[in-house]
Amino acid sequence: MIFFLLTLLIIGFSTDFALAQCAMCKATIEANSANSNKYGVGLNTGILYLMSVPYIAASILGFLWYKNAKAKKAMPKFR
Repeated sequence: MIFFLLTLLIIGFSTDFALAQCAMCKATIEANSANSNKYGVGLNTGILYLMSVPYIAASILGFLWYKNAKAKKAMPKFR
């Protein structure tokens, strides 16, 4: 229990570092956008890729759950 609370406390105080990364990425993209917009397009593509993976995983798990539930319902019950 104490390990969990200590871990939660450390994560809670380390959020400033995580927020700073977003500002750094934004500043880098804004600085490079004067030359060309290829870095911004790549960043947007990466964000869309990372966003799609959980939806695909949830869809696959939902489909497997549906097929399993359907198969269990179709099985005859022996008493």
